[in-house]
Amino acid sequence: MNVRVSRFQMMCLCSLVLLAGCKQKVAGKNASQPQDPNIVTVNAGLSSSLKVGTAQTTEVTGTLQVAAHIETDARRIARVGSPVAGRILRLIVFEGQRVNAGAVLATLHSTDLSDAQMQFIKAESQQGLAAAGVARAEQLVAADVIGRAELERRRAEQLQATTEVAAYRTQLRGLGMTEAQIHQMETNRKLSADYPIVSPRSGIVLKRDITVGQVVQPADPAFTIADLSSVWIVANVPEEEGAVLRQGMEVAVRVPALRTEEIHGRLSYVSPIVDPNTRTIAVRMDVPNSEGLLKPDQLASMTFTGRSQKQLTVPNTAVVREEDKDHVFVRIGPGRFILREVVLGVEENDRRAVISGITATDSLVLDGAFHLNNQRKQAAIKGGE
Repeated sequence: MNVRVSRFQMMCLCSLVLLAGCKQKVAGKNASQPQDPNIVTVNAGLSSSLKVGTAQTTEVTGTLQVAAHIETDARRIARVGSPVAGRILRLIVFEGQRVNAGAVLATLHSTDLSDAQMQFIKAESQQGLAAAGVARAEQLVAADVIGRAELERRRAEQLQATTEVAAYRTQLRGLGMTEAQIHQMETNRKLSADYPIVSPRSGIVLKRDITVGQVVQPADPAFTIADLSSVWIVANVPEEEGAVLRQGMEVAVRVPALRTEEIHGRLSYVSPIVDPNTRTIAVRMDVPNSEGLLKPDQLASMTFTGRSQKQLTVPNTAVVREEDKDHVFVRIGPGRFILREVVLGVEENDRRAVISGITATDSLVLDGAFHLNNQRKQAAIKGGE
């Protein structure tokens, strides 16, 4: 019996020893776990010197920069083509040349034009014959040779001939002939199948789409001519900023290719709709370009100034700069704070606009963040020793 008790006691003793060893291992393991280096616990003295509060919603006047580009003023551009089908005989101007309104850009040979001219001359001849027939019929009616019915028939033929002349004259004008050219053709009775493509405005030839020998149709473009003395600078603004956009809003434009100072002006147009594909709003600015330095399709950037909107802001004393990022201290318990990364915007009146990272309900260190961060660093050094 005594031997059995001794064995039982020995087994209990061993179990106690093993249990104690396990507790020591667990305790050692817990002691070796590192604490979050971004959390700092302060004593009552330092805590009382910190100013704690929340971010404030204030009116922030900032800037917005978006990509832009230069476009030709749509009111100063002309896409020139031939109103008749034909074959190009001669090119007179090429890209980059300056032309005046009325200048001949190219000539083509058009059988459609000569056919319309021939029909016009035939109609005029018929009109002359019809007029002579009416005059003769009036004399015969007066001499009681023919009846009035014959006179009325001849007058109807004259009216029909006059209508056909007017119709063919309108057709020739639609084919590009001027009244002077039509009058000359009426006088000399000569047909001309050579048609000049004429510039409707003064400007620079930006593009040529035809070559000698090419057959063109009325729908085919031949030249693009533009007056570049004034251009547009166009940008697409995210729809979130649509509420602040308005015509007349001040903007500044920088064109990297020019390497000059900013171009200041006002918005001349704000689109009334949002592009459903890009979710942006188109805006533009009219810019004088008398020297021709600004060229269509050049890249630019447009900056909007004077925007005012309500945003969360924190004082500069609340911001801690660590590893090229902005942070603030957020209270997570009595005397305990955590360093949290935030994204900040523009600065105004010693305050920074908050883009993301905190909410209006977070309790922050508004003043004393610098000293609190030093305390955090010291604690981290001691914990690492």
